[in-house]
Amino acid sequence: MANVPTGHKADVVKALGCLLLVGTLLALSLSVAKFADAADLPRLSFLMVAMAGASLAQLLLSLPKRAHWRLDRRVIEYALVSGILLALPNALGFLAVRHVGAGFVSLSFAFPILVTWLLAVLLRMESLRWDRLGGVLLGLAGGVVLALSKASVGGGHLGWSLLILLLPLTLALGNIYRTWRWPDGVPLAFLTSLVLAGAALSLLPVAFGTEPGRVGELFASPDAVGLLLVEIGIFTVLYLFFFILQRLAGPVYLSQIGTVAAVMGTAIAVLFLGESAPPNLAIAGSLVIAGTLVFQRAAWRAAQASSPSTVSRAKES
Repeated sequence: MANVPTGHKADVVKALGCLLLVGTLLALSLSVAKFADAADLPRLSFLMVAMAGASLAQLLLSLPKRAHWRLDRRVIEYALVSGILLALPNALGFLAVRHVGAGFVSLSFAFPILVTWLLAVLLRMESLRWDRLGGVLLGLAGGVVLALSKASVGGGHLGWSLLILLLPLTLALGNIYRTWRWPDGVPLAFLTSLVLAGAALSLLPVAFGTEPGRVGELFASPDAVGLLLVEIGIFTVLYLFFFILQRLAGPVYLSQIGTVAAVMGTAIAVLFLGESAPPNLAIAGSLVIAGTLVFQRAAWRAAQASSPSTVSRAKES
């Protein structure tokens, strides 16, 4: 499992570009969700249809490689499990955005890199390093400060503030699983289409059970259709490059999209959505940034220590 792209310099540039693009689009998708909620559209149905539409768009993109399409037991398992692990954090974010705001939900995306690494250590996919553990603890401390600060303002939102902290865990589980069970030889756009279809399918019983008869509202007005098309477009581009980044750089590097989403999401929420910055935001943000920097410094040092050039220099000395 790679923490950073270890190929040519072009791969490093590609990974960084994907990272910035995916993190920004992730924050935008939550902002669109808030607009949909403000329009009183059914939230889970909105998410389900948007993912189904993005799945169809990905399938169309994969048509030139349809000769390589494959649908065996391994691919179906990957699509269903990855779909559930993709739908769960998205659904949690879409439901919580009404109670804690898009900015707070976006900030919770800063933690998956820390949780992903911790899970990788527990699963013995990566060795324990104390400098990285320090980054984990700093980041999680920032999350606790942020949750309690937001709850103190919202009054009755402590439950939602704490519940949203489960979002990094589900994202981290998805990051680990997708790398562990990635099926070889399947076109990327086709695989992305199947995972998004699995996500939409997993949302189907929940959306129909909690929002019965409301899917038609998504097509009842030009504004609703417009929001839905925007979200489909965002999801289509977001998850195509999301899976490119996963394949290129591995789960721990992929998790850094959360840091980009946290920064961009908070900025969008405060500057354009009229949300107020929660108290102690500077303290919480500083802890998260410090934890991420400590973690990344340790990751880069480990990558340099294990690189062929480093090994050859050590042998020469």
